[in-house]
Amino acid sequence: MKKHFIRRRKVCNFCVNKVDHVDYKNAIALKRYITDRGKILPSRISGNCAKHQRMLTHAIKKARNIAFLPFTVERSEERRVGKECRSRWSPYH
Repeated sequence: MKKHFIRRRKVCNFCVNKVDHVDYKNAIALKRYITDRGKILPSRISGNCAKHQRMLTHAIKKARNIAFLPFTVERSEERRVGKECRSRWSPYH
């Protein structure tokens, strides 16, 4: 017999802490809502409500423009190996 579990609803951290606005200058707090590749986490994963997700997205974009946060993460140059490498126009051949 399978056990059914009840999934707990994710709670918005901004609502719990009663935050009225998200500060774009707090880069450490904003990094929590960015993936390792630099993408903004969606609300279904982060658990934010729609209001705070919009504020968070706006703050992250503002912090990127002012250079508090990077747009992308620099990755080491890796040579591609495979079929796309053999293309005539590929810079990797």
